Amino acid sequence: MIPNSVMSGIVFQMAIALLLPIILIIVFKKKKMLSWKSFGVGVLVFILFSQILEKILHYIVLAPSGTELKWTANPYCFALYGGLAAGVFEEMGRFLAFKWLLKKNREYKDGLSLGLGHGGIEAILIGVLGGVNSLIMASLINSGKLDKLLGGGYSQEHINLIKDQFIHQGFSMFAAGGIERMFAIALQLAFSLLVLYGIRKSQFKFVIYAILVHAGIDFLAAFYQAGLIKSIWPIEGFLAVIAVFAILFIVKMKPEFEKIK
Repeated sequence: MIPNSVMSGIVFQMAIALLLPIILIIVFKKKKMLSWKSFGVGVLVFILFSQILEKILHYIVLAPSGTELKWTANPYCFALYGGLAAGVFEEMGRFLAFKWLLKKNREYKDGLSLGLGHGGIEAILIGVLGGVNSLIMASLINSGKLDKLLGGGYSQEHINLIKDQFIHQGFSMFAAGGIERMFAIALQLAFSLLVLYGIRKSQFKFVIYAILVHAGIDFLAAFYQAGLIKSIWPIEGFLAVIAVFAILFIVKMKPEFEKIK
């Protein structure tokens, strides 16, 4: 049986992933810092560049396990690829969006709005829909229907592994997924402002900075996925520190945008 604490953790994750974007939309709108067009483009950028184009490359490059490359099991190569893929696709997606779709929407609020659209839909797809999937799996385990449902396509060893992942993870592991969405949205806002600042200054080097920083953050996060780091908490602590710097950057960039003619 899946403990109630696990179910509570999943619900907590879903609540944060859903409510945080909504709260930020309300706050930004109240402060007149929300551009619906830029927000919508941010949603489009994440879906097209991260969920479609990047996933196509993953299908070509990654082994079926999803934690190593087809031509090497070296975890460092996997982490390097994962970081660069995320950095290049997402930051170039932002760059092209501001360059072509938002030629008349390049104010500070547009950077915030695109970042919120990008981070908001990411939170919903990963935190909310992922949570729904987890709840369904947990319910199937508790009802004893998982073996029957997956028995035709998965080995019993694989099914037992799925069960163990739920049974042995407590509230904190799933709750960490929701808290991580908070860090991720702060980073998406900062990256969007950095890319937009590069466009406003006509200096592509700022886009390169965004790609490299994004790749570096995901490179370290991929260590956990590849099994190089066994505990999620060092990664979460690292992301929390980076998120604080991201928020400071977001605040600092407002007067910088006002200086640009």
